[in-house]
Amino acid sequence: MPAEKTATGGRAQAAERVERELRKMIMSGELLPGQQIRQESMAERLGVSRLPVREALRQLTADGLVSHVPNVGFAVARLSQAEFDQIYLMRRLLETELILRLPRPSQEQLQHLAALGDEVAAAAERLDLVEMRLRNHAFHFEIFRLSGLGLVIDELEKLWNWAAPYHTIYLYSADSRRTILEEHEAMIQALRDGDNTRLAELMHQHRHGSETQLGAMLSGGPAVRPV
Repeated sequence: MPAEKTATGGRAQAAERVERELRKMIMSGELLPGQQIRQESMAERLGVSRLPVREALRQLTADGLVSHVPNVGFAVARLSQAEFDQIYLMRRLLETELILRLPRPSQEQLQHLAALGDEVAAAAERLDLVEMRLRNHAFHFEIFRLSGLGLVIDELEKLWNWAAPYHTIYLYSADSRRTILEEHEAMIQALRDGDNTRLAELMHQHRHGSETQLGAMLSGGPAVRPV
């Protein structure tokens, strides 16, 4: 029995590790929307059997990040235009409510946000788009968490994760990267000033830029590459 429990625990840990790795690949844009995920090659890459890969893919399918077609296999989920529009509608509503309820941040909190903004800028400078997207996510959610509205933030993060593969594609544009950095600086200044109304306006502008470009790309169909 102990050996059986150990084996079961080992499989569960392997599946959790594979899930984390796959989730990171999807959220970072390493795996693109519509891209097929081959269990054999992924198992080889991650040094596991196919079983934990299959279990991880089932969980990611339940989370909406992966789609499964019987007799075809698993692929990174692709959003329809209608789904994409709804995600941005919900983002606008939730983000605006969170921002308008923010307390004035402390000096220490402002310094931490500025440091996160510098990390986004550093990743942009070295053209590390995966890291830039991850640092950008951290920057925004550090602002949202100032609200203390944990349940709302959890739901908002799901929306961000669903659209995450598209966000990295948006970063391919030098103009987009420059705009993001400029708007981050303006957001930090609004927080310093305690001007939540201005911050909400900046966040809307920030969000609208990616929504417009990604929506246009989505209507034409995102690039797909096999893995």
